[in-house]
Amino acid sequence: MSAMPEKPALEGLETKWDAHWEQEGTYRFDRTGQSRDTIYSIDTPPPTASGSLHVGHVFSYSHTDVIARFQRMRGRTVFYPMGWDDNGLPTERRVQNYYGVRVDPTLPYDADFTPPFDGDAPAKAQQQPVSRQNFIELCERLTEEDERKFEELWRTLGLSVDWSQTYRTISNHARATSQRAFLRNLERGEAYQSDAPTLWDVTFRSAVAQAELEDREQPGTFHTLLFTSGDGDLRIDTTRPELLPACVAVVAHPDDARYQHLFGTTVRTPVFDVEVPFLAHHLAQPDKGTGVAMVCTFGDMTDVIWWRELDLPARPVIGFDGRFLPDAPAAIASAAGTALYAELAGKTVFSAKEALVAALTAAERTVGEPRRITHPVKFYEKGDKPLEIVTTRQWYVRNGGRDAELRERLLELGRGIEWHPDHMRVRYENWVQGLAGDWLISRQRYFGVPIPVWYRVGEDGETLFDDVLLPNPSQLPVDPSTDVPDGFEADQRGVAGGFVGEVDIMDTWATSSLTPQLAGGWGGVDDELWDLVAPFDLRPQGQDIIRTWLFSTALRALFEGGKAPWRHAAISGWILDPDRKKMSKSKGNVVTPLGMLEEHGADGVRYWALSSRLGVDATLDPQNPKMIKIGRRLAMKVLNAARFVYQMEGEPGEIANPIDIDMLAELGQVIDQATAALERYDHARALELTETFFWTFCDDYLEVVKQRAYQGDEIGRASAIGALRAAIDVLLRLLAPVLPFATEEVWSWTHEGSIHVAAWPTRSDLPTSAGPTGLLPAVSEALIGIRRAKSDAKASQRTPVTHAVLAAPSTQLGLLEQAARDLADVGRIERLELVAGDALEVRSIELAPEGEQQA
Repeated sequence: MSAMPEKPALEGLETKWDAHWEQEGTYRFDRTGQSRDTIYSIDTPPPTASGSLHVGHVFSYSHTDVIARFQRMRGRTVFYPMGWDDNGLPTERRVQNYYGVRVDPTLPYDADFTPPFDGDAPAKAQQQPVSRQNFIELCERLTEEDERKFEELWRTLGLSVDWSQTYRTISNHARATSQRAFLRNLERGEAYQSDAPTLWDVTFRSAVAQAELEDREQPGTFHTLLFTSGDGDLRIDTTRPELLPACVAVVAHPDDARYQHLFGTTVRTPVFDVEVPFLAHHLAQPDKGTGVAMVCTFGDMTDVIWWRELDLPARPVIGFDGRFLPDAPAAIASAAGTALYAELAGKTVFSAKEALVAALTAAERTVGEPRRITHPVKFYEKGDKPLEIVTTRQWYVRNGGRDAELRERLLELGRGIEWHPDHMRVRYENWVQGLAGDWLISRQRYFGVPIPVWYRVGEDGETLFDDVLLPNPSQLPVDPSTDVPDGFEADQRGVAGGFVGEVDIMDTWATSSLTPQLAGGWGGVDDELWDLVAPFDLRPQGQDIIRTWLFSTALRALFEGGKAPWRHAAISGWILDPDRKKMSKSKGNVVTPLGMLEEHGADGVRYWALSSRLGVDATLDPQNPKMIKIGRRLAMKVLNAARFVYQMEGEPGEIANPIDIDMLAELGQVIDQATAALERYDHARALELTETFFWTFCDDYLEVVKQRAYQGDEIGRASAIGALRAAIDVLLRLLAPVLPFATEEVWSWTHEGSIHVAAWPTRSDLPTSAGPTGLLPAVSEALIGIRRAKSDAKASQRTPVTHAVLAAPSTQLGLLEQAARDLADVGRIERLELVAGDALEVRSIELAPEGEQQA
């Protein structure tokens, strides 16, 4: 126990109690003697270690922590690890900008390399080329610094994480686990490679999966081009005239009467004069433009569908850098066409569009004025340029996008999870049902988990991508770009009859989808632990990554175990700014939480977060954070009210006074209702119930019984002190998951050990089993009336009253008679008269003469 301070304060409690919890191992996971039924396991979201945490992290991780603390107090041994998501495009971009470097895979490793900058790289500085390995080392250095800062912030917030159970998605353990899972996918036929049209980010020079897409409204322009058909000019509207050299067909809807006679014929493209077929397809839209669309390889995903289903040739014109390829498609045979294409070669998409529109205008093969529009364009969620579609060789994992049976199994798996709130299941189901293809997992980047395969090189020096060489599982993790497969020597790399290593890495979600396995010792790493924690009890996360993190984890669990990886999924809402816009880094309206924590304290910030239900968005005005201030006031009141109760002299005794009994009976109901709310993952309701009672306890009950507790007869005093201490002990435990620092401070004044491993309160903790009679609510209402009457008389609340008449309905009159002495004491009323009436009201109040008031 610690000494009760003369003047309690919130300042410094975070540092004080974090150090104490760490020293005592308060949140340490101890598996000794445990079984699966005694453990509550949480698959914690690993934040991306690339920069700083934002207030949305504080919001959603507080939702998780309140459940962890509740379950721990309920007697469960909580497995609550923290992970760091190190790899991925955001980390690479941050490292490039932080150190002023870029990767050149042809460069050798420099053991003495020093980056040109260390966090102070100018925005437009020329980035120095470095080897792949030097770049990876810089990524590891910076992410380790970020992770230290993240842990400090989480500790300040009071997350009850076991910090000995952390993991990193780029560690040897994580890489081995990810590679092992991939090899198992490959062995079962769930992973495969294919040359296919791929959504491509030209800035990051990497493929992008469907789950990483977002539509952004962009300005565009419709141009009407004149193709040549058997009928003469054929008008076709397009927003991408620059793709005309990639045109392989034109299509119209099979029921469009205007073009029935043209189906099966050919038309010629303007300026390039290439003959292409006129075909029918149901995805053509008769009411869009002229009803005819040109099929190019590739302008959008509809082009990909047409290309695949109509068995069309590929004529790519855009390269991985987003510029036009140097060589024209072979189908362009005319001298004028090849000359025109030569003007486009090397240009960006924007410049090529300008040049081609000018050529079409000069040739009079465009009609009318260009029409400005705004339309949705696909972007990589972290990119700033529209995606292109290029044909590449990539690795995929089957996900139900092309397999109805697998899709149904995933839907069934989702139905077996308890979702909080339940309607979030619909978002999962909509995603599964809307999948358009398999999961593209390969990325053309550097800092991540290498895809663990090599390829034989034929005697002619060509790479045989279908002849895949695999590592032995005991060798994992491997890096095929530097490691050598069994049966080969290092000098056989890249030569005829030798091998080459895969240089692509896995999509970050291919590793993050294995967070239960990474934390839980899956795959023979720690079988005892895996049996104790899997399937996990809880997956908490944001709603925006249902399609990525939640779905991909469910998919991998289905492949490995045939069942859901967790029993419950708790989905947090978004943080909105004062204009009701979602806070995000891309919008520039994100608030970093450290300043809020330093100014208002962790308990106040946690209160704000936990006042919102799961799945509900919360608004935050950084200039006037009202809810945070309310939370701080609540935490401060906990300190002061508890000190007031605990410093009372005298021993608690039998609870005999009716209002004491009724207060505890009301509290018993709060225990039952708050517990039930937390069991159904409704932390906001539990907080609302507890907080409402706490303020009634402080503002009404405590004031009413204060005089008796200090100066009443022995029986009355013992009853009041006993009721006050029993109530404050219960209230502290009910509030502990929300206000961990203030409640721990108070608990330490009178109790041994941490409140956070104390038993969650039950009705049996109360020294009375009586049910509520309505006395406390009646007294609270009467007290409001007495206070209002004094205010109306322009008197202070301490002004003595010689006579007051309090009317009440018969149902309340008998109750109030039981508390008449306490009411008279708190109102400083010499004679309190209770009379029957239609409503509870103060009918008259007679203030003491002025001389007596002063006395």
